[in-house]
Amino acid sequence: MPDQPQFSIRQATSADAAGILECLSSAFAAYRGRYTAAAYADTVLGTETIRERMASMSLFVAGMPGGEILGTIGCHVSSPGEGHLRGMAVLPSWQRHGIAAELLAVAEAELRRQHCARVTLDTTEPLERAMRFYEKYGYRRSGKVMDFFGMPLYQYVKTIEP
Repeated sequence: MPDQPQFSIRQATSADAAGILECLSSAFAAYRGRYTAAAYADTVLGTETIRERMASMSLFVAGMPGGEILGTIGCHVSSPGEGHLRGMAVLPSWQRHGIAAELLAVAEAELRRQHCARVTLDTTEPLERAMRFYEKYGYRRSGKVMDFFGMPLYQYVKTIEP
């Protein structure tokens, strides 16, 4: 098997917005029919909502030296000692190359740096593979189910060492 080009993880900048939008759109395209229109729009974002997310969260991207965005994740402190993850996505052609695990590790490290001891994330029923991924990395269902634009949204939690 030929060597895969090396990607790196870094803090996103405003110049990455279009690449992040493309990554989200590509990663969630297969699930579009299983989302309500509003839930899908909130998941894949748009030009205004990506700016809002960049202003309210720390966004990270996995990228190639030439600038191609392969994956993304966002995190922020949601309450004292607790962080929240949002918007994990990896381009379909780059899934199963370790990008998601590295993005997750970087986001958790950022939340540790901000003195978080607990991390939450929310996911939808169509994302069964994502649920298995999060469980593999220590996340467990909290039992909390919320409404996400007419869809059930399942909360996952993980304790991390601050």
